[in-house]
Amino acid sequence: MSNAPSHWKDVYSRKAPESVSWHQEEPRPSLDALAACGPEHRALIDVGGGASRLVDTLLERGWQDVSVLDISGAALDHAQARLGKQAAQVTWIVADLTEWQPDRTYDVWHDRAVFHFLIDAAQRSAYITALRQALRPGGLAILATFAPDGPDKCSGLPVRKYAAPDLLAQLGDGFHLLRTFREVHHTPGDVPQPFTWAVFERDAGA
Repeated sequence: MSNAPSHWKDVYSRKAPESVSWHQEEPRPSLDALAACGPEHRALIDVGGGASRLVDTLLERGWQDVSVLDISGAALDHAQARLGKQAAQVTWIVADLTEWQPDRTYDVWHDRAVFHFLIDAAQRSAYITALRQALRPGGLAILATFAPDGPDKCSGLPVRKYAAPDLLAQLGDGFHLLRTFREVHHTPGDVPQPFTWAVFERDAGA
């Protein structure tokens, strides 16, 4: 996988979590996307969650079944240190998503800026396989990627850019689009990065 653990370990050893380009002090777009979740959507996995502050907010809002998966153990270490004793309420998974085999299912799959790093078709296929294994029928898949007019690279790595219909095509049969919106994220250096956000529901029989 091009975004190997060594790359992300190096990123988090050289930079504070607050200085990386994808840092958000408040995960407002994620919360906007999660507004589609009803009371039946209570088990969430944040793939590529790293040092994101989303997990903090979810715990504050009463979510009791939250998992965070990242390829970088160093990134998860930052999040756990920040949460302190609350970290014990979260399931932490260090894994390469394209090799990970889930051992349970979730109501919500949340991905902010992982899928667009998967350049090779085999990587994307492995990702979709993991998503389908992890997400229950009727569950929600939330994906955020660089928009078609977004950057060509992030953290020195090439990316693919998507509109919502492109993401739906990648997911394949058994999903339908509930909502999509555009976000222009501003990096800590105030560089604008257009994102596509899309919320998909997995069909009950899929």
